Amino acid sequence: MLRLFLTFLLGVIPLYSEAQSRFTIVELNTENLFDARHDTLKNDYEFLPNSPRHWTRAKYWKKLNRTGQTIIACGEDSCGWRLPDLVGLCEVENDSVLFDLTKRSLLRKARYEYVMTSSNDMRGIDVALLYSPFSFRLLKTDTIRVSLIANMQPTRDILYVKGAIINGDTLHVLLLHAPSRRGGEMQSQPFRKHVMMQVSNVVDSIQRRHSDAKVIVMGDFNDYADSPSLKPLYERNLLNVSAQAKGKNGAKGTYRYHGEWGSLDQILISENLRSYVLSCHINDAPFLLEEDIKYGGVKPRRDYNGMRYNNGFSDHLPLVLQMAIP
Repeated sequence: MLRLFLTFLLGVIPLYSEAQSRFTIVELNTENLFDARHDTLKNDYEFLPNSPRHWTRAKYWKKLNRTGQTIIACGEDSCGWRLPDLVGLCEVENDSVLFDLTKRSLLRKARYEYVMTSSNDMRGIDVALLYSPFSFRLLKTDTIRVSLIANMQPTRDILYVKGAIINGDTLHVLLLHAPSRRGGEMQSQPFRKHVMMQVSNVVDSIQRRHSDAKVIVMGDFNDYADSPSLKPLYERNLLNVSAQAKGKNGAKGTYRYHGEWGSLDQILISENLRSYVLSCHINDAPFLLEEDIKYGGVKPRRDYNGMRYNNGFSDHLPLVLQMAIP
């Protein structure tokens, strides 16, 4: 791993000519990627220097670099290493944070571009897609505002990105962060079902315009692969390639709660991408894990345990989808 980071820091940008057919997609919930300045459009009071979390610029820059480190590590596979082509991020605060991540942090030499939402979410978090302009040519981007139903709080918008890849194919990417389970799984389930129906409607619209559309839906669904909320997506013949994803170092899901592993993060693809898939796994590199003293085994090395700073990475582990483009 050290060799990979030294290579990256020395400025060796991946040369796609050596592996033109490989295409890697990452999905990651960053766990509150906030800067340390107050954004008047965001409810970010929890992440300021004078807050109970004592969120300082030093912690912020460490968080940026560790997010970059996580992304870089997702590029390693049996064929060697190269940067991921697309990275879907959840829990990012604003454009300023994405600029710092892509232009000023450890990740700056990757030359990623990005698009993101600007939602009315109560917590002030959004979703963003990083893309490599060397392997993904941006054609269109749009934001779908989630309509509200009874008792539902404003939530994250859905991000739609359309782009061309190296063989001329067009990918339609939808990135989402569904409402949390706060208040209980059953009480909050109608909100996630509602979001998934809106995502399904967007998929319908794409497929009406492009009968052979290649679609990818990913994000933090706050639900499991077999949850009722995902049923509308499966009815659109989308395949959950992350349903059985595991890590190499003990992770049986992207998230661990009270000693139980589960995957709230998902990646779904249209049937016409099935033949492209090489693997989908969880990146549980040792530096992303720590010992679970209470329940045994390991767990994600998160940034905060309650209000106590844990000097970690994220409470979620990244999903990594590797495809071979014909």
